[in-house]
Amino acid sequence: MSRCGERVAERDHIDRFLDRFGERLPEMDLVVEGIVERIGGLNRRLHREMDDTLEDFGLNSGEWKVLGALWRRGEPHRVSPGELAKVEELSTGAMTNRLDRLEKAGHVRRLPDPEDRRALKVELTAKGKRTWEKAILAQAKKEAVFASALSDKEKQQLTTLLRKLMLGYEKREQPKA
Repeated sequence: MSRCGERVAERDHIDRFLDRFGERLPEMDLVVEGIVERIGGLNRRLHREMDDTLEDFGLNSGEWKVLGALWRRGEPHRVSPGELAKVEELSTGAMTNRLDRLEKAGHVRRLPDPEDRRALKVELTAKGKRTWEKAILAQAKKEAVFASALSDKEKQQLTTLLRKLMLGYEKREQPKA
């Protein structure tokens, strides 16, 4: 029996951490701490996997997000740099730097805005689309290996529980009327 009150066949490093932590702060809810520590640890590992995947495709996380934002817009995968900066919560200067790198690599191109001669549109190129799609599929394979530790039923249960946690946060984050 773990200190969190559950029966476990195997103990992970979080269990051992909580044993030491809980001795000094017995009023701490170790179940909640275990949840948070495990989510955080899995998140860090998934981000490392994603960084490795992106490196294989010559991208960094910021560039990946820009390509994804363009891809999600659907055909013709085109938007203004200002809209991209807003979606990605970046300054226009930071977006310009990302777009410069992506354009140099052939993933995007800047085109005149047909509705405003002073403005530009950013368009995902065929190469950028292929790169983004190949990278997301490569990452999906890694994530499938990660999730293979669970049965199909357990995956559904975990999805339901994580959704419940996410909805709890979303409700708390909503502006109060």
